Amino acid sequence: MKEAMLYRRLDENRVHCFLCSQHCRIEPDKSGKCGVRQNRDGKLWSLVYGKLVAQHIDPIEKKPLFHFYPGTTSYSIATAGCNFACRFCQNADISQSPGVYGEIYGQSVPAVKVAESAKKEGCATIAYTYTEPTIFMEYALDVAASAKERGLENIFVTNGYMSREALDEAAPLLGAANVDLKSFSDRFYEEQCGARLKPVLATIEGMKSRGVWLEVTTLIIPGLNDSEAELKELARFLVGLGPETPWHVSRFHPAYLLNDRGATPVETVGRARQIGLEAGLRYVYTGNVPGDDGENTYCHSCGTLLIKRIGYSVKRGDLKNGACAKCRTPMRGVGLD
Repeated sequence: MKEAMLYRRLDENRVHCFLCSQHCRIEPDKSGKCGVRQNRDGKLWSLVYGKLVAQHIDPIEKKPLFHFYPGTTSYSIATAGCNFACRFCQNADISQSPGVYGEIYGQSVPAVKVAESAKKEGCATIAYTYTEPTIFMEYALDVAASAKERGLENIFVTNGYMSREALDEAAPLLGAANVDLKSFSDRFYEEQCGARLKPVLATIEGMKSRGVWLEVTTLIIPGLNDSEAELKELARFLVGLGPETPWHVSRFHPAYLLNDRGATPVETVGRARQIGLEAGLRYVYTGNVPGDDGENTYCHSCGTLLIKRIGYSVKRGDLKNGACAKCRTPMRGVGLD
């Protein structure tokens, strides 16, 4: 165990955790909503420091990040736990194991060992992913510092529910993040995730203002967040952040507790992409539709194919020194040369 960061002691040995926007007030011998931060005698402890349940080498496109060192690999890690309770979670076996199943498991791996392994394997980045990196922030920050010392970049794949204080701690070590903007409806967040919309928007804006390269993903779920009105509103928000912000619109497949509807029609995902482009976003991508034209990156000025993708396979087109070889318009991103 490791004593948690970002909490304060209350009366009667209770504690207030403000690592994330759940702002749990935790009674003695109880845990927060994430299931991995426990109050013991008036002190808050992380129960998952260094306990990895996943440790893999992935294409960075799997995060998904299409504009951050494309074609490279990312050393990807996770502990158990999550501060959301999404009914459609595809990794519920590890994200919900502490709260739902009462299990916290994992292999003990020192932070420096993760960074050393990533460097040895030739990865350009370390990704904190699969579950929610906020809930293992103490460990993530130690790994990230070791990664920086070895010339590696750090990536958060996150639901965006971290507090402003947590973002202040993480942002200096982050090169990029992919934030799940699951819906533009507060009701959706409350009913489907056990959270609220506003803190997620604040994190997205905060990452952008702090210079973290940002990409956003929305899983399009039939009947829940696929209305044209909602998608247009979401797209307008992203344009307000900057038209260069990549938006990934992905196809839903039934998972975990959400099995009362089928997979998202491919046409719906295509229409969501079109809505983003019509709103003024330069880069909108379709996800979970391998071989779709929406996986590719095109020059937003002249339409030239810059990067061809099929699943996680990447082939460069007319991209030279980070710009379109035909009209010389820069492709926005990091590590594109």
